[in-house]
Amino acid sequence: MSKQAIATENAPAAIGPYSQGIQAGGWVFVAGQTPLDPKTGVLACDDIAGQTHQCLKNVAAILEAAGLTLDDVVKTTVFLKDMNNFAEMNAVYAEHFMAPYPARAAVEAARLPKDALVEIEAIAYKG
Repeated sequence: MSKQAIATENAPAAIGPYSQGIQAGGWVFVAGQTPLDPKTGVLACDDIAGQTHQCLKNVAAILEAAGLTLDDVVKTTVFLKDMNNFAEMNAVYAEHFMAPYPARAAVEAARLPKDALVEIEAIAYKG
């Protein structure tokens, strides 16, 4: 099985030796997306709701570059700076996904890039 990098200017550029996304067969793996504005490279806002929205907007942009949408996501991992923000993150997350919802893990991380409050990675299936 071959793999192909996915890249778009509509999501933050990779800041290290990784791809925004990788397609391998029918699977698309989206790298963890922080709430950076792709045009400015800085945090889009400073609250958990706005940051969650921006993370998912960035995930959606990478999926779009692969010909997919958030409806194709089968698994996400949410990294939170503070698990006390879970309810607010979850409310915004629920606005972006419909049933059947992707499988998900949510964990608290000691520190995220650029001191973001949230980072979200996703796996989608291109059937």
